[in-house]
Amino acid sequence: TIMAQITLGGTPANTNGNLPANGTAINDHTLTQSDMSPVTLSSQRGKKVILNIFPSVDTGVCAMSVRKFNEQASSLDNTTVICISKDLPFAQARFCGAEGIDKVIVASDFRDPSFATELGVLIEDGAFA
Repeated sequence: TIMAQITLGGTPANTNGNLPANGTAINDHTLTQSDMSPVTLSSQRGKKVILNIFPSVDTGVCAMSVRKFNEQASSLDNTTVICISKDLPFAQARFCGAEGIDKVIVASDFRDPSFATELGVLIEDGAFA
């Protein structure tokens, strides 16, 4: 399998496949929101969907990306932004509450890792593996 190389804290790490290109069609998955309720990708049908996929809200760059998407999400017509990490929903809820994150859907794939595996974004080595 060809892996993509990403950087985590300045250290290279590999994913289980190539990162998906913009516009890539993906299968439906059920993710868990910060209130523990499910959200499916198919529930956003009819809208443009931006997936912000990252390891954890407890890293500087990842947290910054969620803040930036939250800031810009309301100006995007017919668009939903879903910020997806491996964090437990409780950590996501804490972060969103402290940061005032309320314009994006924050979700975790902790219950079903097939999302990251299928998209080729599962981190295979390094500190987050």
